[in-house]
Amino acid sequence: MPELPEVEIVRQSLNKKINQKRVKKVIIRNRNLRFLIPNNFKSHIKNKKIVKVDRFSKYLIICFLEGDYCLVHLGMSGTIHIVDRFKISKFTNTSFYHSPTLPKKHNHVVFEFDNFKVIYNDPRRFGFFQLIENKNALNERFKHLGPEPFDKKFNLNYVMSFFKDKNKEIKSFLLDQRFVSGIGNIYASEILYSSKIDPFKQAKLLTRNDCKKIILNSKKILYRAIKKGGSSIRNFQDVSGTLGAYQKEFKVYQQDGNSCKAIQCLGVIKKKIVSNRSTFFCDSCQK
Repeated sequence: MPELPEVEIVRQSLNKKINQKRVKKVIIRNRNLRFLIPNNFKSHIKNKKIVKVDRFSKYLIICFLEGDYCLVHLGMSGTIHIVDRFKISKFTNTSFYHSPTLPKKHNHVVFEFDNFKVIYNDPRRFGFFQLIENKNALNERFKHLGPEPFDKKFNLNYVMSFFKDKNKEIKSFLLDQRFVSGIGNIYASEILYSSKIDPFKQAKLLTRNDCKKIILNSKKILYRAIKKGGSSIRNFQDVSGTLGAYQKEFKVYQQDGNSCKAIQCLGVIKKKIVSNRSTFFCDSCQK
């Protein structure tokens, strides 16, 4: 599943292409995504002008001139492709997950503009589209989610209060979208490694300094991943043919068996499966 940095790359690609554009037509080839696409979806969006593509956590938010929104979640396997009418492009994917070119199957939703199409492809159909009527409804939609790592609300008081008396391990909290939004398995492992914290340590045992390091490294690593274009786990490319490069900076994720890269650390990167998720960590310097 794409994490916050990868979704941000999709947002940037889409915003550059469809900002201030009017949707000419919507084609629904399959309504049966995670949530059923509503019957009025096509008529509601047709002829609307897009004023911005925004993002919260792992959600894309298409903002319309009329003050309403279309929420898009990519799920496990969703990708968004841009196809020009008069120019053949080898790479159509707006990010770095799955096929860099438009697959022939599973193209479920098409937004048509004057000179190009935006196509949503999703083999597993865990993604979804949702119409949101106004700003208040949008805020209500995200009420159950915690702040993003970049939010001022994600501060020391918030983190320490949240962790108080909690027995659950810290890695699980970083993946819990009710605590912090946008972090997934890749970046949780990298954040805890940079913080030198055992991913299986109980949250209530974290010190004030531990919490400071988690906050700092969450911001630092996600900013760096966005700057590097996300993580191309399978070496695929975006619409410009550019690879996401952050995977070259992985310290622990998929590095099991390698020596720890920390100075003067003689540890080895280990992999442990917990609840069907892989956790990567140094067996020496993460305490």
